Amino acid sequence: MMMSFQLFAVEISPQMAQQFKNLPKSEQERIASQYGVNLNSLKSGSGNSEVTNPPVVTGRSEVVKADVNTSEDEATLEQTKSEVKVEQLDRRKETSLERFGYALFSNAPTTFAPVSDVPVPAEYMVGPGDSLKVQIFGKENSNFDLTVQRDGNINFPELGPITLAGLSFSESKNLITERVKTSMIGVDVSITMGELRSIRIFIAGEAYKPGSYTVSSLSTLTQALYVSGGVNEIGSLRDIQVKRAGRVVTHFDVYDLLLNGDASKDVRLLSGDVIYIAPVGNLVSITGEIRRPAVFELKAGETVADVIKMASGLKPGAYPKLSTIERYGSSTAKTIVSIDLTNSTALSTTLSNGDLIRVKSSTNRIDNAISVFGAVVRPGDYQWHQGLKVAEMLPSIWEDLTLKADLDYALVVRETNTRGDIEVLQFNLGNAISHPDSADNLSLQPRDKLVVFDYAERTTLLEPILAKLRSQSRLGAPILTAHINGNVRFSGEYPISAGASVKSLIVAAGGLKEGAYTLSAELTRQVISNENGVSIEHHQLNLQELLQSDVNSDVKLISRDTITVRTLPDWQDTRWVTIRGEVKFPGTYSIQRGETLEAVLQRAGGYTDSADLYASVFVREVLKEKESAEIRRFAEQLRRDLAAKGLSDNTSTVSYSDAQNMLADLEKVPATGRLVIDLPALSLGVAQADIKLEDQDMLFVPAKRQTVSVIGEVQHPTSLIFKDGLGVEEYIKLAGGTRKRADEERIYVIKANGAVQLPDDSFFSRGTELSPGDTVVVPLDTEYKDNLSLWTQVTGIIYNSAVALAAIANL
Repeated sequence: MMMSFQLFAVEISPQMAQQFKNLPKSEQERIASQYGVNLNSLKSGSGNSEVTNPPVVTGRSEVVKADVNTSEDEATLEQTKSEVKVEQLDRRKETSLERFGYALFSNAPTTFAPVSDVPVPAEYMVGPGDSLKVQIFGKENSNFDLTVQRDGNINFPELGPITLAGLSFSESKNLITERVKTSMIGVDVSITMGELRSIRIFIAGEAYKPGSYTVSSLSTLTQALYVSGGVNEIGSLRDIQVKRAGRVVTHFDVYDLLLNGDASKDVRLLSGDVIYIAPVGNLVSITGEIRRPAVFELKAGETVADVIKMASGLKPGAYPKLSTIERYGSSTAKTIVSIDLTNSTALSTTLSNGDLIRVKSSTNRIDNAISVFGAVVRPGDYQWHQGLKVAEMLPSIWEDLTLKADLDYALVVRETNTRGDIEVLQFNLGNAISHPDSADNLSLQPRDKLVVFDYAERTTLLEPILAKLRSQSRLGAPILTAHINGNVRFSGEYPISAGASVKSLIVAAGGLKEGAYTLSAELTRQVISNENGVSIEHHQLNLQELLQSDVNSDVKLISRDTITVRTLPDWQDTRWVTIRGEVKFPGTYSIQRGETLEAVLQRAGGYTDSADLYASVFVREVLKEKESAEIRRFAEQLRRDLAAKGLSDNTSTVSYSDAQNMLADLEKVPATGRLVIDLPALSLGVAQADIKLEDQDMLFVPAKRQTVSVIGEVQHPTSLIFKDGLGVEEYIKLAGGTRKRADEERIYVIKANGAVQLPDDSFFSRGTELSPGDTVVVPLDTEYKDNLSLWTQVTGIIYNSAVALAAIANL
């Protein structure tokens, strides 16, 4: 026995395995370790017949697609014309179709689980290499692992050989049970299947990896296909044959398994079986509004109805009556066959190899719907029914409309013909909801659009309607729009509804503004004739009478009418001016057109005893805007001069960094809008010193000050106590004198009232009069070789703005 185990690693017979099992456990482990034998394999008694994981073909990642070449570039396709785009999109869908059923084998695992642990069916044919587990209990208790020998027998201890060749598992159990009970009195027996034998099969034809495979004896046709990787790109899924001893025992159709769950022809394989995969048959593609677009293989006699069934039927959005079949004919070009998929005769049409069925889609338009959008709580499409009216769609102002909804102006947009032309119906939404019996509660028709306007979104909602009216205008059908401008809430272009009038156009524009002149408005109308061409007529309208009259006396509108609503003479919106500082009653005052500064100062109670009339600051919004524009112009000019200077070979006395800093300072300067006024003269009754006020004017009257400021290129810019008799030169010395870069020839004084005193012959004399609140400005020397002339103006803007802002900030 020791010599026999030397060959055990090469080939283990069932007899050797049985002898090994009879040895003590310690002896079994010693022999297995000494000779390098798999102990579990020896214990199983199956030897080389033990079923192991069969080699499996590596899974395929690709899926077999339709055999159609395409080189369409999607980016280019998006730029093509719509007609070509539709055709090429269809072609791309066609080329992306997958061959149905091949995905079953596209991701096969690299290992295959053995089937030795599954329940063994009663009809399983027992053969050499199979193992039976027999348990005897009762008067005696024993366990046996019995292997079927090559002669079909098992060697049962105490009973001898029992022939099981040609018997099923059920018959084998019955036979062994009968022998045990006959020969061994007082015992019972339990029999189960142990290790199964392996069988050798061959896969031929159009397999992904044809060849010989070792599989479990319980393996079926589909399991063997899965192990081998399935069929190749030209293999058939409709006719897979199992040949046994030269005879075809089954024709298996994978479609029956995938589509119907029918595995009745998935036969169990026997050793020596050949699985033959035939070449693919006729291929037919189906695309469009179908649940499973794909390429299907057909058997002889299968029809359009069969293909639709394979594709799981049509989508809800399909329009089967206008489907087509593209077919290769005798010529090189394809032919198109129209087919009605709702017709039983058409469904029985026999298909040819290469046919392509296109199931067209139905329109996205909803036939029996009402669209509601705009200033509503629940916009969208709703079902139409006979007798449906506006108040039924929007029954509540509070619950169905937004807070900004216009209750006076709403539209129903209605299609008038098959071209999609529209007409517009105008109505009072609030009246329609509050009084359902009124004429404003319009009856709705299928495909009507109910538009509720929001004051903030009026133009946005109107524009698509106006664009459609413009596009549908033609000779004999003028554009149905009119314009209204002037003193109305929302001037612009509006649709002309059926029976539209001047009154309805004013309602569409949100009504008249406060201050509208109702005694006279102007209607401008184009009169077109073949003889005289186009002429313009102007008509004067009394809006007061039109707005109070009934519908019949109103002026009807025609295409391109324009209504101009005038404003009352001398009408003005409320205007406000602000008085701050040293007045008895500072605050904001309402003014009328032409009211003067002196009149408002009187309303403010006049000045306090501390008021410094000479240093007052007057600011006007119009001037502020003008200054801002001027500052932007200076900044742009300075950039151009700096750029030109950069191209010059001359060296500037102003460095580039200084210039950039000056430019940055200039762009940060806020406009003040200061207007120099003479309050002292006004207080003395000089009429020329008075000015007419404008909206948003502001007057700042500061308290009396006792300082003179020195700013600019001095050693220590500061404010100094005013001393009577000191001149400009003395104040500059008190500030430490000028710096090296100071431009002493351009020193000037900004007076407390904002006026600028430029240098003259007596400017630096001790007799030059300065007043409290004045500012001495020492500018930067901005001269260099090519004379960048804007520097003086730039520095002046910066200094003057700083002085004005400081004066205002001190109030």
